Parts: sequence; C-alpha cells; structure tokens
Amino acid sequence: MVWLSCEKEVDIDLDSGATKLVVDGQIETNGYPFVILTQSIGYFSKVDLQTLQNSFVHDAIVTVSDGTKSIRLKEYTIDTGFIGNKFSFYTIDTADATAVSFKGEEEKYYTLDIQVGSSSYASVTKIPSTKGVDSVWFKKSNEDANVEGAVLMYVKYVDPDTLGNYARYFTKRNSELFYPGAFNSTFDDQIINGTTIDSLGLFAGYDKSKEPNLDSLGYFFLGDTVTLKWCAIDKGTYKFFSTLEFATGSVGNPFSSPVNVTNNISGGALGVWAGYGVQETTRIILK
Repeated sequence: MVWLSCEKEVDIDLDSGATKLVVDGQIETNGYPFVILTQSIGYFSKVDLQTLQNSFVHDAIVTVSDGTKSIRLKEYTIDTGFIGNKFSFYTIDTADATAVSFKGEEEKYYTLDIQVGSSSYASVTKIPSTKGVDSVWFKKSNEDANVEGAVLMYVKYVDPDTLGNYARYFTKRNSELFYPGAFNSTFDDQIINGTTIDSLGLFAGYDKSKEPNLDSLGYFFLGDTVTLKWCAIDKGTYKFFSTLEFATGSVGNPFSSPVNVTNNISGGALGVWAGYGVQETTRIILK
C-alpha cells in the first residue's frame, strides 16, 4: 500500500487595520494631569526608536476639567539622549497660573477631551478616597532560599465594608522610577470586601522596556530603600489595567483564553485616562 500526500502553499493577506489614537493619561492626588498621545503600530510593523518617535501625536487640543475649572494642556518634547530620539507629552502650561493651581483632589471627577484634526475623544475618571495599607514589612520566604539577600514585601490591608473598592500599586527601589508590580498590580474587593488581609505579598516592579533578570524578578534586597505607592482607582481604570495585565501575561500561552483590553476612552481610541488616590510609604530594608 502506498500513501501519497500533497502540500498546498497558502498565502493569507492580513489587513494592517486602521491606525488608532492611543491614550496614556493620568491624574493623581496633588498631581498635575499628564497625557501621552501616540498612534497605534501595526502588529507586523518593524519597531525601532524611529518608529516609536514617529508614533507621537503632535498639535492635539487636550483639555481637562474638574467640573468647575477647565485647562488646556501644553505639549512638551524632550530629548531622550538616544541619538536625537525625542519623547512628547502633554501637561500643564507652567506659565499659566490657573493651570499651576490645577491639581488632583480626592472624590473629584476629571474629564479629558482630546481633539486631533477633525476627530474627538473623551473620557472621565475619578480620584477615589485613598484607603492605604496599614503596615509594610519585608521577609524572606521559603521560595527565596536560593536568592542571596532577597526578600518580598508584605502589607496589611483592611478593606472598607462598602463593595466596589479597587487598587493599583507601584514600587520604587532606591533611585529608580515607580514601576507597577511585576506580575499583577491591580486588585478588587469582590471576594475580600470588608475583611482584613494580614499578610498580602507584593512583588517589586521593574522596567518592562528592559529584559528582566529572572533570578531576582519581583524581589527586593537587603539595604534597599523602597517606596510603596498604593493607589485607589475607579472601576474603569481597574478594568483597563487588569485586562491589560492578563493579556500581557498570557502571550505565548496556547491554553489561555483570549481577552480584549477594556478601554475607557470614547471615540474609537485605545488606552486609559486614570485617576489615582495616592498613599506612599517608604522603608529601608535592614537585616
């Protein structure tokens, strides 16, 4: 018996899809509104520094309102130091006294309006009242036995007895910037509503633009000065970051379910306009 088989070459022409506006905006307690606008990049596009620089959206009309005052944000461009590569963003006009006094306040709603050419986009976020952590400490767990000097952060958190509290955390180590938690930075209280978590482990954040050291990922080390930035967020902000982190964490996993990242920007844009009610706690890790 002879078995024969044949192969047929199939070419699939994938559409590049329409380019969309991508919004990365935030306002936090006692902070100024800060917005980055870019254009989406095709999945199969070549991505390099020039591509990223060309993706920034310039000359947009960006306004933020708290229901009483409204300010127009100013575009700034700074040199990143990478052979002329530049970074653009929108924030307050420091020469405008009204804008300088416009800072985030708890329990206020903030509306973001964006005009790019003939297209309009909008979003609303709230800075919730901050219910921070009660205490912060560091200890070595059994899983850390083979990592010299490594410790994990733990916190005690008492959840309010009203359902619908959401949080996101960031960590800062020594002179680094604040980075969201390594694996999951967002929490809700659907299961823990009104209860106390006596020992919640939090992983150190890291710069996701760089390849991480897997041996030390998520750990802090003896001698580090660590600041925890615990933020109360609204539901829209939570849904964006929780779905984004799930989608990012499932890349390459053939058994994971697909998930659409939930945006809170109207008008067909992608991204988020996020309000943060902030509590910061700093500790030095001693022996």
